[in-house]
Amino acid sequence: MPKKIVDRYEHTADGLVIVDVAAKRVEDLYEDFDKTAPYHKKDLDEDLAYYLTECVREIGRADFVIRFMFECYPSEEFMQRVRTSVHKFFIYQRELELGAMNKMLRTAATLLVIGIIILGISLWVNHLFVVDGSPSFLNTVFAEGLTIVAWVSVWEALATFLLNWPQHLFLIRLFRKIAEAPVQFQPSSDPHSERADAPTGG
Repeated sequence: MPKKIVDRYEHTADGLVIVDVAAKRVEDLYEDFDKTAPYHKKDLDEDLAYYLTECVREIGRADFVIRFMFECYPSEEFMQRVRTSVHKFFIYQRELELGAMNKMLRTAATLLVIGIIILGISLWVNHLFVVDGSPSFLNTVFAEGLTIVAWVSVWEALATFLLNWPQHLFLIRLFRKIAEAPVQFQPSSDPHSERADAPTGG
């Protein structure tokens, strides 16, 4: 990871990267359509979730804290609600990604089994044609077609696994890292003060 990327961010006294989020009010962190839900059940604003994800993706393996800055400093109750919201939202995103990965693995396994079965049938058919003597043109096309279908299915299974599995695994780890990150708060009018450092929970 190029050092200059991490240098773009502020750091805490003990060297943690600070991912800053500035907003006027706590309510600005949440989706508008979710107004009636309790804060711990609200979805985070889509732009905020994307911003946090991309920042953490950018800083790589560096340890970090999320620092919220509001014009009006929130009460301890609201601070705890925000911590809970961030934690639960990204744990939920992690669970969704786990579900998507498991579905992908089932699809790849199914394609692989189908491919192996068809490949076995094609070998059996080819053996029958050899035993019966010189196969006809149609028989040859049929046998070759089975072989091609088998290898396409096997290749599709391998490609699905090799291309998608690493990305799913990366996002699962990324969402967990954000969910478990410490969360700080400070008034935006005082950029040098630092208060209320606490983890979201695991």
